[in-house]
Amino acid sequence: MVAPVVRVQAEPFDAAEESRLITAGRADIGAVVTFTGLCRSEGGSLAALELEHYPGMAEDELVRVSTEAIARWPLQAVTVIHRYGKIAPGEPIVLVVTASAHRRAAFESADFLMDYLKTRAPFWKKEHFASGAEGGWVAAKTEDDRAAERW
Repeated sequence: MVAPVVRVQAEPFDAAEESRLITAGRADIGAVVTFTGLCRSEGGSLAALELEHYPGMAEDELVRVSTEAIARWPLQAVTVIHRYGKIAPGEPIVLVVTASAHRRAAFESADFLMDYLKTRAPFWKKEHFASGAEGGWVAAKTEDDRAAERW
């Protein structure tokens, strides 16, 4: 069985390098899907997004859901990286990379993982505004919950 690569880190990641690591020396992979979630500026009003998590619990949950994806789709590799700390607009927050012999499994599993990350992963986001004001915690969005219901 494929073992997922999961990291929760403060440092930025290199999506191209993570994809290269998955495919290096492999001839059994026919499709790689990557998703990189970036911090938005919200029209210039946001200075940073601060992400918090429970160390240990967050990693365990990401491994659990990545293992579920591996059980549901014929995957050769899965990488999930999620950052924490203050993240400025334009910086990457999350990376999902899935690899399979065929594109459908790679696309669907990446979509499944992102729906999980948006709705159930143990991360909390707080807004920091360009005006210097500290915003509140970002609430879950109904449309994200509806998207996750597909799985």
